[in-house]
Amino acid sequence: MASSWLKLNPRKTEIVLVGRDRVCRNLLGALSPPSLSGVDLRVVKVTKSLGVFLDASLTLERQISSVVSWGFFHLRNIRRLSPVLPHDSLATLMHAFVISRLDYCNALYAGLPLKAISRLQLVQNAAARVVHNVSRFDHITPTLQKLHWLPIRWRITFKVLVLVFMALNDLGPAYLRDLLTPYVPARPLRSESGNFLVVPRFRSKLGERSFSYQASVSWNALPLYLKSSPSLSIFKSRLKTFLFESAFVCE
Repeated sequence: MASSWLKLNPRKTEIVLVGRDRVCRNLLGALSPPSLSGVDLRVVKVTKSLGVFLDASLTLERQISSVVSWGFFHLRNIRRLSPVLPHDSLATLMHAFVISRLDYCNALYAGLPLKAISRLQLVQNAAARVVHNVSRFDHITPTLQKLHWLPIRWRITFKVLVLVFMALNDLGPAYLRDLLTPYVPARPLRSESGNFLVVPRFRSKLGERSFSYQASVSWNALPLYLKSSPSLSIFKSRLKTFLFESAFVCE
């Protein structure tokens, strides 16, 4: 920080120790209170960075609760306007205030249990019902298909894969590229031309939430024609079509 002519404000600096609860408690009991410039720093269980709540266990429960609360708040306001707004304006409002919030930093949700993702899906379902004036008793899948909206789980996969494509093609930050290792077999194999990534091994479910793991698993599941897209815009277009078909076949 000093070499970049920057200075941390100790009174605004918080520390989150990430890991299993028991291990974190033992470490905190063994360590002296962290300090900066003579000021003791606060050790917290949840902190906020770039608008995202991060907790010590990385469950993102607080973050998801915040997004769900925000989403339903704006949905109620937009629903009041729906009788006087044309369909296009209604869809634009929904994207600006609800869908954009669901998509913000959603790569962090990769690897979370479906129980957590389903809470976000409820918000998207409610948004689709408002845009198309669909009863809450009707099945939501046809409405999502009409709107051409990827379900939440697949939107997360889309974001992760876009980051992978950018990293592998030097369109993203180097630190992401460093987390990805191309697969090189020990002897010539047919899979050598498949543009695969090495899937790292982890002993815990938390490790499998990492970008290197989720990125490699998702990338290796793509067909070669998608991985070999000549540009980012073509990759995004092909990827959305591929995931859209996969999502609603699974439905």
